[in-house]
Amino acid sequence: MTCAACVKRIEKRLGRIDGVSATVNLATGRARVSHPPGVAADELVAAVEGAGYTAEVPAPPAPEEERSEAVRAHVERDRLVVGAVLALPVLVLSMVPAAQFRNWQWLCFMLAAPVAVWGAWPFHVRALRGLRHSAATMDTLVSLGVVASFGWSAYALFLGGAGAPGMRMAFSLVPSADDGTTHLYLEAAVGVPLFVLTGRFLEARARYGTGAALRSLANLAANDVSVREWGRERLIPISQLTVSQEFVVRPGERAATDGVVVEGSSAMDLSLVTGESEPVEVGPGSAVVGGAVNAGGLLLVRATAVGAGTQLARITRLVTEAQAGKARAQRLADTVAGVFVPAVLALVVTVLGFWLGAGADPQAAITASVAVLVVACPCALGLATPTALMAATGRGAQLGVLVSGPQALEALRHIDTVVLDKTGTLTSGHMMVARVTAAPDGIGKEAALRLAGAVEQGSEHPLGRAITQHAQRALPERLLPEVADFQAMVGRGVSGRVEGRRVDVSTPPEELGGPLGVALAEAEAAAHTAVLVKVDGVPEAVIEAGDLVRPGSYRAVDRLRRLGVRPVLATGDREATARAVADHLGISDVRARCSPEQKADLVRELREGGHRVAVIGDGVNDAAALAGADLGVAMGGGTDVAIGAADVTLVRGGIEAVADAVLLARRTLGTIRVNLVWAFGYNAVTLPLAAVGLLDPMVAAVAMSASSLLVVGNSLRLRTWQPRRAPRGGRR
Repeated sequence: MTCAACVKRIEKRLGRIDGVSATVNLATGRARVSHPPGVAADELVAAVEGAGYTAEVPAPPAPEEERSEAVRAHVERDRLVVGAVLALPVLVLSMVPAAQFRNWQWLCFMLAAPVAVWGAWPFHVRALRGLRHSAATMDTLVSLGVVASFGWSAYALFLGGAGAPGMRMAFSLVPSADDGTTHLYLEAAVGVPLFVLTGRFLEARARYGTGAALRSLANLAANDVSVREWGRERLIPISQLTVSQEFVVRPGERAATDGVVVEGSSAMDLSLVTGESEPVEVGPGSAVVGGAVNAGGLLLVRATAVGAGTQLARITRLVTEAQAGKARAQRLADTVAGVFVPAVLALVVTVLGFWLGAGADPQAAITASVAVLVVACPCALGLATPTALMAATGRGAQLGVLVSGPQALEALRHIDTVVLDKTGTLTSGHMMVARVTAAPDGIGKEAALRLAGAVEQGSEHPLGRAITQHAQRALPERLLPEVADFQAMVGRGVSGRVEGRRVDVSTPPEELGGPLGVALAEAEAAAHTAVLVKVDGVPEAVIEAGDLVRPGSYRAVDRLRRLGVRPVLATGDREATARAVADHLGISDVRARCSPEQKADLVRELREGGHRVAVIGDGVNDAAALAGADLGVAMGGGTDVAIGAADVTLVRGGIEAVADAVLLARRTLGTIRVNLVWAFGYNAVTLPLAAVGLLDPMVAAVAMSASSLLVVGNSLRLRTWQPRRAPRGGRR
């Protein structure tokens, strides 16, 4: 494919098959096809080939295929280099009259012939292939332009008097045939294929850059993995690894797949997978993401997912599918491109007939017609959206935001209300110790926490596990003493003997006074759960625990508010807990005790009120609301049901990336609009100039190539986009 007309033709041909719809991407050369089960892949491939193109079902490239692709790229580069060497003398002699010598035109003709035939051969072949299928594309325009300019020059040399030994020809950027001299257009015959080939070469390199993020994701996948079986290690291909097998991750190596740590502790660098810059501490029971780099000790990991089921594979799949979609503006551009080339051919005939009918010199008519052919290429139209989308989705993946496609980007740009789940979204989703308050003149905070953590080692309650884990992290020695005579008091707490002292961790009495009583009141106001630690019957400390607000949630909500997006908290938790979190984050609209159905009804109510609604959640109970919103945003660590119902997935741990996603969407849609305005505006300006004879064919070739490069270059700016805070009270 070479232009948007090719895209439209393939989509139409595939769409003729009953039940089939297709979206073709010019930048990636891929089609995403929806078809009934009864339609085989061979039938789809045959339909594309029937339109004059080649196709195959995507598969991981084999080494020999990669080599053949490299050979083809090498041939095209050689064609460009040889064409440039032959064309440059022709351009100089044709454009600099002082350099012209006796019979210079014949030397130019001999140099131009290989360029017009062999150099432009890909254009001629694709134009003839399109002719056989009654189709016209950009290659048709370029081929006709080269043939017309070279054919006229041959006529002028052999039959028109331009072959005289002393012939001289002036050059002007504005075509002119008023001096009675039979002009040659050899500079156009070599300049058009030279500049188009150069533009294609640079364009291909630039488009290769837009896919850098996707290739970096592919490079994260390991080829081999060291598995441990029966106490021995052996190296196997990653394709042979199965779920529940245990594999080794040494310092500096990447985790071969998703899994759970069985032995060892270390820090994992997830920056290339989730966008998080700080390493994450892992130990026995911790989850590991395939592709993450082990920055510390030796780990033994049990595989929990392999192949297409891993998080890395899911990220890659989402990015790939996103790049296959189209924004509404690009669908309009492709529709225009579908009739653009035939319209240009009709215009060429009209221009030629008008000039000849008006009594103009035939070579002036030929010049204007060739310029129209060359300048009218709709290549920039086809590249306007896919290059921007490739760069944006790749950059989003690097920032920890996976966007399902251009429709999601368009929805992100326009949202004005976001419905936030609490547990697992704004909060961590599991109990954590928030504060420890020790009694004055008692054993102190550290001693009380140490004893409470020791006695809670025997508890299976989430609150008990939170106290034990907090004590292990907070205390210098990390190793807690043993507990004896452990007893769980149902509904009240636990007790036991630690280092000869009786320790009780239980629900506090209502009449507790003093500093510990104040701590209990503050815990209730914050919707935390509090327990009283008694040592030998004496109250020593109050420990508060709760589902803590994620670090960065306040900043994320504040950034959304500054972007003009109103936050709404909807949770199934009780009113006091929901209100405490909302007050902490500055959210005024709170809906507590919401069932999944009530969340979906809330979304429907907001949309009926004229709001553009996004929902952020992570659980099964959020799936209905996610699917019913204008935009669903799922937490990457959430359930598969939630992720499947969402349009955007946050790979990072918190919701800070939501504001980044909104800003990226606004920047991307702005880039696409600029690209399309340029693509349409370029043709609107240059076509009339070419038709009235004010644009030389060679200048037209330069302008056409430059238009595509400008579109691609503008899209590439998204690769280096950095999120910034929006100005206070405004939009970006």
